[in-house]
Amino acid sequence: MSSRSSRTIYVGNLPGDIREREVEDLFSKYGPVAQIDLKIPPRPPGYAFVEFEDPRDAEDAIHGRDGYDFDGHRLRVELAHGGRRSSNDARSSYGGGGGRGGRDDGGGRGRGPSRRSEYRVVVSGLPSSASWQDLKDHMRKGGEVCFSQVFRDGRGTTGIVDYTSYEDMKYAVKKLDDTEFRNAFSRGYVRVKKEASKSPSKLSPAKSPMRSRSKSRSRSPSR
Repeated sequence: MSSRSSRTIYVGNLPGDIREREVEDLFSKYGPVAQIDLKIPPRPPGYAFVEFEDPRDAEDAIHGRDGYDFDGHRLRVELAHGGRRSSNDARSSYGGGGGRGGRDDGGGRGRGPSRRSEYRVVVSGLPSSASWQDLKDHMRKGGEVCFSQVFRDGRGTTGIVDYTSYEDMKYAVKKLDDTEFRNAFSRGYVRVKKEASKSPSKLSPAKSPMRSRSKSRSRSPSR
């Protein structure tokens, strides 16, 4: 059985008014959550320890939420070394959650895990608010995703997704082409095609938008 420390992540730089249910909503998409230990000190930011049932889900959550903008707070998410700690120990070790601020601005805001594969699809028609996390969440319906990235050019927002196997890639094209993509900000129908050539080098990674608790229901232009 895996140790608790390998299944528990530390989440720092949380808003002072956050509730446990919101923390669960942030991380439950990555897998079953066993326990949440939320700490809101007298002086923000807050922090939490989130324990998953499977250490692989904890790794996915780190990749997906480290550096994520939550109501203007850039989350810091990493493995909780040694598992849960007391409030004082946690604030001392992790700097109260706001010290490091996650990834560098140029290092990972537009992409997911760095593992690549040759089983790649191109997703077009994405709304401008789409992030690589949103894209990965949508494309996981077709199979196991090992890499995702979002680009912007003069024609709109495009995504690149790598799968771990040819079968998953083929199934994703069949299942997800011409399907509705949605996130907290917008929605629209996307096209999914097997990559015919290398990704255009002139495309620049798109920045993830700041999260807002008010959801926009406006539809992006379809297709």
